[in-house]
Amino acid sequence: MDPYAAPGDHDELTKGWFVRSMPDLNPENPLLGTYLIQNSIWWIEYAGLAGIRMDTYIYPDEAYMTEWTKSVMNEYPNFNVTGEVWHTNPAIVAHWQRGKANANGYISYLPSLFDFPMQNALRMALMSPDEGDSGWNILYEMQAQDFQYAEPNQLVVFPDNHDMNRIYTQLEEDLSKFKMDIAFNLTTRGIPQIFYGTELLMTSPKNRDDGIIRSDYPGGWDGDAINAFTGSGLSEKQIEAREFIRKILLWRKNAQVIHHGKLMQYVPKNGIYVYFRYDENEKTMVILNKNAGPVTLQLDRFKNMIGSSIKGQDIISGKEIDMKDSIHLESPGPLIIAMQSKP
Repeated sequence: MDPYAAPGDHDELTKGWFVRSMPDLNPENPLLGTYLIQNSIWWIEYAGLAGIRMDTYIYPDEAYMTEWTKSVMNEYPNFNVTGEVWHTNPAIVAHWQRGKANANGYISYLPSLFDFPMQNALRMALMSPDEGDSGWNILYEMQAQDFQYAEPNQLVVFPDNHDMNRIYTQLEEDLSKFKMDIAFNLTTRGIPQIFYGTELLMTSPKNRDDGIIRSDYPGGWDGDAINAFTGSGLSEKQIEAREFIRKILLWRKNAQVIHHGKLMQYVPKNGIYVYFRYDENEKTMVILNKNAGPVTLQLDRFKNMIGSSIKGQDIISGKEIDMKDSIHLESPGPLIIAMQSKP
């Protein structure tokens, strides 16, 4: 997408091998290009696939990737392909999504991409103090960049994946920050992806080690001291994290406002970031609080969204929340409130 790119640099990106141990195929060969399309369609049909994760989407020839994706989507209009474009700049990621009007005329048929910009912004927001443009403002401003995407609701949001350190490690094993990361990914726009073992607070060395990042899931293997399927051997924190994620996911299954609702966010203030998911029938308020001690959140600035709602329910604890004037936040962490209107 660089309008000033040198031809040699472009060729090095698209025609060179990804790494020395992974030789690239040449889809510009018409017979090979056709074979790769036919092979993909065969596997989708044979295995009954619902989607494909297309690794390192930008490295092959871009014209061929358009041809490949268009062919697959024409054959299966309800199929999904999610492309990996590992960059933290949303303008670069957005270039590759279907429906984006690009200045260089490039047309893509790729429905979905991994939201690496949001993943990085969320981690930075959680790990930096709320001063000036740091802290929650990093996440707020990244979410505001959605105007760059043709279909932001089709982006895949995620805490971590198999190519980076475990999120619990990235957050320096802070459980409250972990919960806020998870809560955000399961309530913001887009399609959430949770890497196996995240619910168990799996960790990894700070110096990336893919073998450890992708360790076997504990349980079911000879010699396993921990069995995550039965809960045997899990620590109290692991049980708490697993139950936290389970409750959100069970609620989320039937929360249409999270699946299809609009999003409204408010400028973060005093270490608290607030946004709403809403439609004609439902509203959900999400509060992410980084304050170490007790704090009171005044609700007057949110009245345009709260409206006639006077009560809400904390989806984690099940407790009723008074929505009249203020909400007392005892400790850092997330609060997800399913709002109730007057009868």
